[in-house]
Amino acid sequence: MKAEKPTYTRRELKKNLRQDIRQSWKTLGISNDFMFGKVMRDPVLCRQLLERILPDMKIDRIEYTQTQKSIYEDAYAHGVRLDVYVKDADGVCYDLEIQAVDTGELPQRSRYYQSMMDLEMLDSGRPYYELARSYVIFICRMDIFGHGRHIYTFANRCREEEGLELGDGAVKIFLNARGTMDDVGPGLHAFLKYVDGTLSDDPYVKKLELAVRKARMNRKWRNEYMTIKMKEQLTRHLAREEGREEGWEQVARAMLQNGKSNSEIQKYIPISDEKLNDIRREMK
Repeated sequence: MKAEKPTYTRRELKKNLRQDIRQSWKTLGISNDFMFGKVMRDPVLCRQLLERILPDMKIDRIEYTQTQKSIYEDAYAHGVRLDVYVKDADGVCYDLEIQAVDTGELPQRSRYYQSMMDLEMLDSGRPYYELARSYVIFICRMDIFGHGRHIYTFANRCREEEGLELGDGAVKIFLNARGTMDDVGPGLHAFLKYVDGTLSDDPYVKKLELAVRKARMNRKWRNEYMTIKMKEQLTRHLAREEGREEGWEQVARAMLQNGKSNSEIQKYIPISDEKLNDIRREMK
């Protein structure tokens, strides 16, 4: 005989979810986007990470650091929330994204993020040559290209003329925490191993681990994390239980509030671009 599915009151469901989320906060690491964004609020840690990823660039200082930056061009466009968006003293822009799972569309997302950064940088009527150099950097726990490299760097080049670069200043980098090649320096290698869960004696990794532990003791950040996760998980659970269109809309609304794009939302719930754009317009 098939066992009946347990039922919970709304209060019991919230209590259970809250306990689960509070427990997850105690072990939250750098590979979580929320934690990564909080730790990278420290401009010194952020600058040192960029120097490990881009050792040929001299970054004197970070002019400003903005984590979880949301960009919305209009009600019908996919909004994006960048994990860490910074600019150095020379005006070069960097978007740092932490990615724990392969969603199957990271190359396309990197293209979209870079285009949104360009729109953000260039005011109406300004000449295109004023577009600053920009880097979209995905820090992944997996190898999305399958060649064993720790780093994959993409810049626009001419197919027909060897060595001819477009020179548009746009670069996309994908880091792989589980690379097998000897293709990066020891500093970046130690950081990537840390992203994958392995501590080391590397000085920068020690600083990051200390920053993560301090972040876990920050009550304000813990409450912020719990609020975000409660909204997501509660509405997702109710939608799954009820199986109604209204439930899916609740999930979509909560995820849109947290800066998720249409494609990210559609990985979890069956909802059209048209409906998502309607909800986004109503929210605005």
